Amino acid sequence: MQPVTENIFYETDYPGVTLGAVILPGGTLIVDAPLRAEDARAWKSALLTKSRGAHRMLISLDAHTDRIIGTRYMECTLLTHREVLNTIKSYTAVFKGQPTGSSSEWEHYPEVSGTRWFPPNITFSQQMKLHWGGSGIIIEHHPGPDPGASWIIIPDEKVLFLGDTILVDQPPFLATSSLPQWIAAISELRVPRYREYTFVSGRGGPVGIEYVREQHEHFRWLHRRLESLAARGAPPEDTEALIDPYLGKINFDPALRNSYAQRLRYGLDRYYRRHYLPEGQETSK
Repeated sequence: MQPVTENIFYETDYPGVTLGAVILPGGTLIVDAPLRAEDARAWKSALLTKSRGAHRMLISLDAHTDRIIGTRYMECTLLTHREVLNTIKSYTAVFKGQPTGSSSEWEHYPEVSGTRWFPPNITFSQQMKLHWGGSGIIIEHHPGPDPGASWIIIPDEKVLFLGDTILVDQPPFLATSSLPQWIAAISELRVPRYREYTFVSGRGGPVGIEYVREQHEHFRWLHRRLESLAARGAPPEDTEALIDPYLGKINFDPALRNSYAQRLRYGLDRYYRRHYLPEGQETSK
């Protein structure tokens, strides 16, 4: 558990997404959940050593399976955007765990198969404010990575949990995304309001404004290329030509190249079909 400020922490040691915690006098706000039950138990124990209040609330920052499959194991109130609830409602009651080829983290952990989905107890549409003493907390809807993607903003501490809006040294998950909305969300991070903020990525931890600018340009490049393919009526298979150029823009462990190429192959194909082909069908991550 690494500190961002005295009472705000992040954790990258568990499989899945980057976790977070905001310790308040009235309780602990938990940002996302580990994939596995054993990791959830360990994370809860770690949080107990920091907690000051009796209450706990979990916020899932979007509906990606990496982010929501383990929410049940946290055993506390779950808050999400209402689109996350809609996504969960579209699934069968039990997660079947059949690999999709999306190169998501959960695909490496077959033990998550058979988990029952845990629907949120509280949802919001645009913005929600929490007051448990100490710093006020704002949860805002910022779609792009996912229809239900949200941010957690702590103005007094100048900290912002971004979910998948920014990803550290890895390609995006595109299957349920909207690049125009995603680019717009990243643009918001570049306004003076957030100049002194610490940004905490949902896949990698704290990032600086330089990284935000780079990803903004990468996504603009990708969107232009997809628009160009669509304008000339290219088939979805042509999106594969974008994989190597995109990977060339980011720094990552070479051992992950095949996995990241597959992530883009899967995501680009489904993105193109959903946004540019009349017969395209939406797919889940």
